[in-house]
Amino acid sequence: MFRLDGKVVVVTGGARGQGAAEVAALREAGATVIATDVLAGDGVRHLDVRDPDGWASLAASLDRVDALINNAGVAGRERLPNVDLANWDRTFAINVTGPMLGIQALVPLMPAGSSIVNVCSVAAVSGHVAAAYTASKWALRGLTRTASLELGPRGIRVNAVLPGLIETPLMANASPAFRGAALAEIPLGRTGTVDDVAGLMVFLVSDAAAYITGAEIVVDGGLTGHVSHKGIADAIAPPA
Repeated sequence: MFRLDGKVVVVTGGARGQGAAEVAALREAGATVIATDVLAGDGVRHLDVRDPDGWASLAASLDRVDALINNAGVAGRERLPNVDLANWDRTFAINVTGPMLGIQALVPLMPAGSSIVNVCSVAAVSGHVAAAYTASKWALRGLTRTASLELGPRGIRVNAVLPGLIETPLMANASPAFRGAALAEIPLGRTGTVDDVAGLMVFLVSDAAAYITGAEIVVDGGLTGHVSHKGIADAIAPPA
C-alpha cells in the first residue's frame, strides 16, 4: 500500500540526519530519489535551496517529479532582543524562501497525484525562545496552507510535518539544560529518532495519502499534546 515504485522524489537536506533517513526509506519503498544538500555526500547532488538558478538547473535535469520534500533547514537560536539581522535573514532564506523556490521550480513537472511535504517543527505551533527559527517555521506552516489551497486544483497535495525533539545534528548542538528540560515535557519519555519521521514521509508521498492535503502532522512523542502540565500530572499521578 505504501510502495513508491515509479515515483521520482526530490529531498532537500538529504546528506545527513533526518534527510538521509528519509532518502533511505523512500528508496527502500521503491522511489527514485534525488537527494540534494549543500553538504557533500555519497550520491547527493549539490543544491543551495536559496539559489533560484540551482533550482532551475535541477528542474531542467528532470522529466517528472512526483514528490518534493523540503527538509533542509537551520536553527536560528538567538533570543530576543539579541538577534543578529544577518542570522535572521539567513534562517528565513533557508527555512522559508528555499521551500518556496522549490515549489516554484518543480510544480511544473508534477502530475496530478503528486505530493509536497514541508518539514516544519513543533516550534510552528507555539512560542519558542529561538526567535528566528520559530518565526520561520510559523511562516513555513503558512506557506504550506497557501500551497495546499493553490495547488489542490492541480491534484497536488501539500502537507506539513512537525517534528519534535528528533536526534539529528541540530539536536546534538542543543545545550544539556535544554535537552533535560524538554525531555521532561515529552509524555513518551524519549526523544525521537530519524526513523520516526521517515516512515511518515513514505506514507505522505504514497497513494495511500491521496486525500490528505493541508494537514499538519506532529511527530513529537506527545510534546504538543499538553500545555506544559506534564510536570504537574506526574507529581499527582497515583503509584504505578
